[in-house]
Amino acid sequence: MKKRNITLLSAGLIIGAIGALLVVFGNPKNMGVCVACFWRDIAGALGLHKAAPVQYIRPEVLAFVLGAFITSIIGKDFKSRGGSNPLIRFVLGFFTMVGALVFLGCPLRMLLRIGGGDLNAIVGLVGYVCGILVGIFFIKRGFSLGRSHKQSKIAGYIMPLIAVVLLIFLVAKPSFIAFSEKGPGSMHAKVIIALVAGLLIGAILQRTRICTAGGFRDAFLVKEYGLLYGLGGIIIGALVVNMIAGNFQLGFASQPIAHSNHLWNFLGMVLVGLCSVLLGGCPIRQTILSGEGDNDAAITVFGLIIGAAFCHNFGLAASGDGVPVNGMIAVGIGLVVALVIAATAKREEA
Repeated sequence: MKKRNITLLSAGLIIGAIGALLVVFGNPKNMGVCVACFWRDIAGALGLHKAAPVQYIRPEVLAFVLGAFITSIIGKDFKSRGGSNPLIRFVLGFFTMVGALVFLGCPLRMLLRIGGGDLNAIVGLVGYVCGILVGIFFIKRGFSLGRSHKQSKIAGYIMPLIAVVLLIFLVAKPSFIAFSEKGPGSMHAKVIIALVAGLLIGAILQRTRICTAGGFRDAFLVKEYGLLYGLGGIIIGALVVNMIAGNFQLGFASQPIAHSNHLWNFLGMVLVGLCSVLLGGCPIRQTILSGEGDNDAAITVFGLIIGAAFCHNFGLAASGDGVPVNGMIAVGIGLVVALVIAATAKREEA
């Protein structure tokens, strides 16, 4: 086994174990780490939606940004760049969130759910891979969002500064910030534990470049399987900790913050997989890139946040009871929009 594969497997094991441990420390079950859910909760805390059960400034995802920022500065990877079709990236980020909230989780949470015994997440994984394969089809036929360009250094600092401001809001608890009194938003680890966990995960992801979409894309497109070791490690790490902590529950029914509508678990993650490949990275990868100066990734994150607000303001998000009709329609629209973008955005001529 290549040394890099061992490193990626080890990194995945650590990330999966931390995700499961955050549940032990107070985060919702099978949601120790969920980038989509965490940005959704932050959107609610800022008043962008009024769904009372999902409002909290999640320090983990903010620490992902800061952990990536710190390690990119140390490793000299920090580069302020952008300008690669930012509006298209915003739209794709928006519909990535739509798909994720119909499935009820980002691709990282999907892996953690598998590690917790949730078989509904296997259905989501199949859909995710199918979406990635569709994206690869268009990449082979010339799809591209174009090159990014060097930008003012201060632009690269904006996302880390936003993360710091939001953490100050978390600690200070000003009156204009909403915090859930019940539901998933009220379930969280202590701030210091969440911060340390987030910084560690952010640093690991920045150095290893682990990406859920990238792992499958590279395997199918260029026969490079290294990142898949990292993804497998996440599942195994979560599985081991869940078994020890008594949080492993095998089956489809009665899974925490999940539903068993297999068609929409599948289609929701098809949309997430397709958008992630077109964007060049899954939601967690976009979050990490935003911390190392990539302003296109930051625009994508803003798309995720606005998408989350839209989902809860217009009744698109699924729940344990299933998927609303509005959510089904939104996924269909998202697939059409993503396919049109994939078919029309072409690689720049040399």
